[in-house]
Amino acid sequence: MPKRGYHHGNLREALVSSALTLIEEKGPTGFTLSEAAKQAGVTPAAVYRHFDGREDLIAEAALQGYQIFAELMEYAFETGQPSALAAFEATGRAYLAFARRYPGHYIAMFESGISVNRSPELAAASMRARGILEKAAAQLSEHIPPEKRPPPAMFSAHIWALSHGVVELFARNSPGTQAPFPPEDLLESGIGVYLRGLGLIPEDT
Repeated sequence: MPKRGYHHGNLREALVSSALTLIEEKGPTGFTLSEAAKQAGVTPAAVYRHFDGREDLIAEAALQGYQIFAELMEYAFETGQPSALAAFEATGRAYLAFARRYPGHYIAMFESGISVNRSPELAAASMRARGILEKAAAQLSEHIPPEKRPPPAMFSAHIWALSHGVVELFARNSPGTQAPFPPEDLLESGIGVYLRGLGLIPEDT
């Protein structure tokens, strides 16, 4: 494999790309910096010009993942308008789509043990993604009487947890698990049950 020189200006991205491939193949703790360097076509010493260690490299992958995730969530929310319900349900589906399309990023974000508070940039990217779902929840629940209305942060956290659970158990081919229904159906029906409980959609839909 030809080595990528610094003059190409792409070494940092090449290392992140290598890390993402290794994360998918071996998990976030199943590879070394030397392996990432070898796959990127550089010496291990070169990695340290850009990253302090493996966790720093994984954190960069997580940061990029949150940025992509937020973009997808925002696009889903905006294209679901003007219906608040359609916009909200679209953000739930975007979660599932992201996990399937970007498995390396997803693992770096949620399964690597990297804290979102590791850096201000990572915290901000995570907050942006959560903020979109909170905005969708606030818009959808604004007609519920205040005394019966869950805080948008709680409302969105419930849906986030439901989406994450469907992804983890049934959408990522986890050993020993088999979805009783397609993950999309599980997520849509679960969100529907939750929204009916809040009186946001009729019982007969």
